[in-house]
Amino acid sequence: MKTKILSIAAIVALLVSCDIKKTESGELPEIDVDVTTEAGDLPEYDVDWMDVDVKTTTRMVEVPKLVVVMEEEEVEVPVLDIDMPGDKSERTLMVETEISGTDADLEIQEVRATKNKLYVIATLEKGDTDLEGKTIRKQDQIDINAPQLDVEYIIVGERPNRKYNNNNMYVASMNDLSATVKDARVIYSD
Repeated sequence: MKTKILSIAAIVALLVSCDIKKTESGELPEIDVDVTTEAGDLPEYDVDWMDVDVKTTTRMVEVPKLVVVMEEEEVEVPVLDIDMPGDKSERTLMVETEISGTDADLEIQEVRATKNKLYVIATLEKGDTDLEGKTIRKQDQIDINAPQLDVEYIIVGERPNRKYNNNNMYVASMNDLSATVKDARVIYSD
């Protein structure tokens, strides 16, 4: 008796939650008193549980756009000619940072040298111009004619909260430079 109630409850739950179409009628097995049975057929059903339609619609959304205008200008660029053992080659040392919020000025102040390393030290000073939600990159450069040396870029100023800025070391002031950098020889000063 309990099995019939559970079976009926299961069928009722299935009928209420799904779209069910009967595709073949069922037949119960016939039972003979001397316990001989004939095989029966269970009913078959097609169950359509969920129907999903995928479509598109047009909506107004904010899409980030970057506009970069590059113009060539003739400017004075410092060139350091370094005499030391090794084959010289000309190259550009460029310090860059990405800023948003308020505009800022980035300028190379010093280049310091140890036996095999150059430290390019720039300052990042905030300005007053609101960038109106835009992100821009600032850069300054200096050219050198020297043998191949390792270069470390240090920016004195507050690190802008941009992933791109993880390429440089940032310090709050010149006093926060490491002893190695402080003891390095100043070979260029603006």
